[in-house]
Parts: sequence; C-alpha cells; structure tokens
Amino acid sequence: MSKTKKRPSGHPARTADGGRPGRTVSDSGRQNAGSRGRNAGRSGATKKTGKPRSAVRAWISGARLRTLPLSIAPVALGTGAAMVPTEDISKLRVLLCLLVAVFLQIGVNYANDYSDGVRGTDAFRVGPPRLTGSGAVRPRTVLIVALTFFALAAVSGLVVVVLTGYWWLLAVGVVAILAGWFYTGGKHPYGYYALGELFVFVFFGLVATAGTTFILAGEVNTESWLGGIAIGALACAVLMANNIRDIEQDKLAKKRTLSVLIGRTASRVVYVVWLVIAYAVLAFLSLLYPKAPLVFFTLLLSAPATVIMLTAKTPKEFILVLQLTSFCALAYGVGLGLALGY
Repeated sequence: MSKTKKRPSGHPARTADGGRPGRTVSDSGRQNAGSRGRNAGRSGATKKTGKPRSAVRAWISGARLRTLPLSIAPVALGTGAAMVPTEDISKLRVLLCLLVAVFLQIGVNYANDYSDGVRGTDAFRVGPPRLTGSGAVRPRTVLIVALTFFALAAVSGLVVVVLTGYWWLLAVGVVAILAGWFYTGGKHPYGYYALGELFVFVFFGLVATAGTTFILAGEVNTESWLGGIAIGALACAVLMANNIRDIEQDKLAKKRTLSVLIGRTASRVVYVVWLVIAYAVLAFLSLLYPKAPLVFFTLLLSAPATVIMLTAKTPKEFILVLQLTSFCALAYGVGLGLALGY
C-alpha cells in the first residue's frame, strides 16, 4: 500500500505542468530557458559543442575579432589618401590612429555584449554565446573591460592631439566614444531603432578615414572622402549580414534593426547596394590612379559573399557572408590605400 507524502505547510501546490499557481506555461518556459542559459554560461559550456570554453577563448570571442578588419581598413585607406599630397607622414601617428580605431572597435564590442546581456536581448541568440548573456562572466566585469578599451582609445587619441595641436579633435573623440556606448547602451539605444548603419557609416567610414588623412596630412582630400564612403558602405554590408541572420531573434527581443523593419528580401538587396557603392567608388578612382584597378581582386571575396547572401537560409551561411565581407573590406582598404599612396 503506497503512502502519500504530506506537503509542508506554506508551500503552494504545483500545477499539472510543474509550475506554481498563477504562473503561465510560457512564463515558466522563459524562466527555465533563462536558467539553462545562465547555468550553461557558468559551467563554460557552449550551445554548439557542449565543450567547456577557457576564459581566454571566451574573452577573445567576446572581442569579436572578425569585426576588427573594419577598424584597420579605414586607417589604411586614410593613410594612402594622406600620401597623395605629401609622402612625409609620421609612422607614429599612423600607429596611434590604428590604436584608436582598434581600441574603439573592441570597446564597442564589449559594450554591446554588456548592454545586450543585461537587457536580455542575448537570451534569444542562436549564435555563439556572449560573455554577459550566457552568464560566463559577471556583467560588471564585462563593463569594466569595455570602459578600459574606451579609455585606451581616449589615451591614444589624446597623444594624437598633443602631437598635432588639434585640440578640437578631443570633441570628435568624445562623440565617437559616446556613439559607441549608446549604440546598444542606455535606456533608448539607437541601434534598436534602425540607426546602426548610420553610426557605422559615419564613424567607421567617414570619420575614421578622413580623420586619419587629416591627422597625417593636415587636410582632407577628395580621395579620402570617397574612400570613407566606400569603407563605410562595406562596414554597413557587414552589419547587414549580421542583422539579417538575427531577424527572428531581434523581433522577439524587440530590437528594431533596419533588417527587422524592411524584411529579409529587401535586406539582401540593400546588402548588394552597399557593395555596389564601394565598387562604384573604386571604378571612379581607377580612372585617376593606374594601380587602383588591381583592387578589383577583392571581388574574389565579395562575389561569393553576394551569392551566399542571396541564397542563404541558415545562420551559419550568414556568418560566412559576414566573415567574407569583413575580410573584403580589409583587403579593399589596404589595397586602395597602397594604390593611392604608391
């Protein structure tokens, strides 16, 4: 004869689905999903392999190294444009411009990790787990690291200001850092209102390229502005590839990216438009600089990326598009910079 255990007083009875009275099945599912994500993060397990990740690998993944070519490309192109009016450029200033761009990029990446994680956006991710969203690292630690890289970018920029005497550049640096933070940070991040492409085009295209040229040559020429437009367009294409992949997840997280607003098909078309803009600039500069046509070799990266983009159905395919486009931007920036400067 089986015995029935008495439930201790003060503990409400469970419902048939194992939850407490007043809790819906969907609420319970969301809480369980969040718990699984946090537990997986604490144990260092990834969703894809189930294997533990080392702390170093987790931080490297959080830096999103595949995006770093987008910070190197405008500096390389801006340097080449600066060599058009003068070949006497400071290698130290080039290095400092590169440090500002790279530190700012990494700072933005960690800041996005922190902000999306604490806001709960990453709970809907299908890609590699993030530091904050997975619970692998305390949010405060990720925030401190993000602010550290912003500070390193600021210090590098301050050295540039001291060397050049252009003190108004401090204002540009402050705006760039604030723009990087409020991309996904703050109560109303503009990245959640379809303005991410605008930020990328302006700061990782025009400002980074023209700013490098000005710091090295004391002026901004037509080559630099056109180069900034091209690199900005390629950077927007990379962001578009990322956002197309995350359309369904961003809808659940109420993150209104441009891809969410215009849909998957239109986003694919816009991606191609960004590439067309970059190669239109290259075609024009090829009329003026004999070595510029050699940069069309980057079609070896952008052409397959376009084909995959137009036919992609899985997140893995969109990640491949992102990687190919990012390296295309690097090759384009370095190649065109050399074509202009030598």
